[in-house]
Amino acid sequence: MKLAFLGLSLSSSWGNGHATVYRGLLKALHRAGHQVTFVEKDVPWYRNNRDMPCPDFARLLYYEEPGQLRGLLADVLPSVDVAILGSYFPDGILAAGEMAGQPGLLRLYYDIDTPITLSQFAAEGAAPYLRADQLPSFHAILSFTGGPALVELRERWGARAAHAFYCGLDPDTHRRVASEDGYRCRLGYMATYSTDRHQAWESLFLRPALACDDLAFVLAGPQYPDTPLPANIRHYQHLPPSEHSAFYSSSVLTLNITRAAMVRYGYSPSVRLFEAAGCGACVVSDPWDGLGEMFEEGREILVARDTGEMERILRTLDPAQALEIGSRAREKALKEHSYGVRAAQLMGIIAGL
Repeated sequence: MKLAFLGLSLSSSWGNGHATVYRGLLKALHRAGHQVTFVEKDVPWYRNNRDMPCPDFARLLYYEEPGQLRGLLADVLPSVDVAILGSYFPDGILAAGEMAGQPGLLRLYYDIDTPITLSQFAAEGAAPYLRADQLPSFHAILSFTGGPALVELRERWGARAAHAFYCGLDPDTHRRVASEDGYRCRLGYMATYSTDRHQAWESLFLRPALACDDLAFVLAGPQYPDTPLPANIRHYQHLPPSEHSAFYSSSVLTLNITRAAMVRYGYSPSVRLFEAAGCGACVVSDPWDGLGEMFEEGREILVARDTGEMERILRTLDPAQALEIGSRAREKALKEHSYGVRAAQLMGIIAGL
């Protein structure tokens, strides 16, 4: 098949988790014999930090202004079987309108930020990248959030169909490797800073680091508050995907913190969760509904609800136990959450439509 994706970024993983999601999924689709075109907006912060400017598994097209996007879509949309618009696409409202004007085109909406989209729909009737009244124009919604969010998409917002379509793991880029001194620590955490994760970040990372000042911690990600960190925390502003495996393989424990809207809805596993599991990392996560459907608590993942629980895990968990938990998580991730599995799932949804 011929597919077109319109997404936040494929060329740059700087400050976003969308790029690794698209890379994994599009590579799997390419391997299955499908032809993929990806459209992204050429913006300075991604242009200056591109770590995949010329992928060999997809045709990558850039545009700068809405007028250019209209012209580009006029060429691309009639030539493909399926068009998939992703959340946070900068000109998503315009693109959704252009897609709706193509009779015979199968139109999907891929929301990698479903709880945020739904929260903005409820508050304002629109997100910056899609209006609520545009949702029914798509033949189906691919939602990175399952559970009750799927019911809300259909019953409140008029989605014709809504499918849980979680992020996943690319075994080529996230795998167990030898640890590196620069990332070696008791607890590592990688994520772009967000205010709605701040309280959990303080509770599960910063305060445990202060209390366990004899242990090493590593933080990776941009936009954190410009305040001094404890001496036992090393901070990397950005790690490209090529460094992720070394990062996850070098810590005894890896922290997963979920954004507030995702916690409220539940069933919202982040891409970092699957990537860490793919590297055999022993993940400690904040609690949320549906986590147990992804990984079994105590056997494939650990859960910390407050600072005290995190400190106890840091102090008492044997590294050999951590390796066993991480190994079981990796086995589950490879079996159920690889992008090969996701690509087959996508083709099944398209066939059903």
